[in-house]
Amino acid sequence: MSIDIADAEPEVDVDVDVEGSELQTQADGGIVAQLRLDHSALFLRPTLRRATDISVEPDYWTTASSGRTQVFVTAYGSTFDAFEAALEVDSTVANPVLVDRYPDRRVYRLERTDRTLTFVDETADADGRILELSSCRNGWCVQLRFPTRDDLVTFNEYCRGQGISLTVDHLRVSDDEDDGVVALTEKQQELLAVAHEEGYFDVPRGISQDELADRLGVSKSAVSQRLRRAIGELCASTL
Repeated sequence: MSIDIADAEPEVDVDVDVEGSELQTQADGGIVAQLRLDHSALFLRPTLRRATDISVEPDYWTTASSGRTQVFVTAYGSTFDAFEAALEVDSTVANPVLVDRYPDRRVYRLERTDRTLTFVDETADADGRILELSSCRNGWCVQLRFPTRDDLVTFNEYCRGQGISLTVDHLRVSDDEDDGVVALTEKQQELLAVAHEEGYFDVPRGISQDELADRLGVSKSAVSQRLRRAIGELCASTL
């Protein structure tokens, strides 16, 4: 589903006093967007195109004393040989280091190179906040929250100017009664629906994660991540 950003509801005034103070707030209202971003020069994109069975979540990033931006990422998958080989020739990263390993995932420290096309800093420049970020089959899947429609348009214009493909999967306009919970994405809803129908949550289980992955045409690691996020969102909205 593609949604025209220009069709979002009018923005709310962010210059609102909080309980009589002069503190500026962006907590009331805003735009929450689920986007897919793609470009060959985005961070790790060359590697992800070579290692299609791996999915990645950035853990955090920081600027080291050398001036380089270091990014710690968790890669999910069953085998990592192709992923690690691709890291060595990826023009968007330098000095890849394996810092931890688990049966289903590995953690790496990477340096972002000057050849990397970014969108994280530009999100902040547009007063946006990253709610969720992970790799997907067609680039990076990101949930962003902007105070106003104009801020989202500003971010969209940056992406267009850089040649970054931007697809809107879900767009939600918050209101003053919003509790801040981000709606489930269509893929999360589809996975939960299939998992429930096929008895994944039954005891004993009626279907495994491997079978869910085959049913939906995605990797087991994608199913694991999607389930974890969707259940986390549901818990946050009800507990």
